[in-house]
Amino acid sequence: MAGLGVVVAVAVAGWWLGTVDRSASPSVRVVEVVDGDTIVVARADGPTEIVRILGVDTPETVHPTKGVECFGPEASAFTKAHLTGAVVRLESDTVARDVYGRRLAYVYVRGHRFDDVLVRRGFARFLVIAPNDAHARALLAAESDARRARRGLWGACPAP
Repeated sequence: MAGLGVVVAVAVAGWWLGTVDRSASPSVRVVEVVDGDTIVVARADGPTEIVRILGVDTPETVHPTKGVECFGPEASAFTKAHLTGAVVRLESDTVARDVYGRRLAYVYVRGHRFDDVLVRRGFARFLVIAPNDAHARALLAAESDARRARRGLWGACPAP
């Protein structure tokens, strides 16, 4: 029986360490906000990287063919106000980069996932960039709540 306890303890420790390794990321500074769901970050040693925030889709403001969409300027302004200059932690999911070479990550600022804030306040729709779905349930619940309360784009924009 003691052997089973050791096996369980090792399995739990392995699971926990695997989770920590997947989500662990050194802090980076946001040096630019491209739009509501895309930022540029810099590591301490200087290189910058474009990051597409996972789990969200904000209305467009800089898309070459879509133009400026309803509530896009507000979403971009919100992200700029909350992330520009902030030190953030990035959490990767299953796939690290999109077809454009951008890093795909959940963004944590002051210990909170910013992705959830965007959706909960109605600045973004919930979006899964498959297979990256680690926080899909929480983000879907946040969108449902924002829709019911008609927050942000849900109250300001015509239904798609």
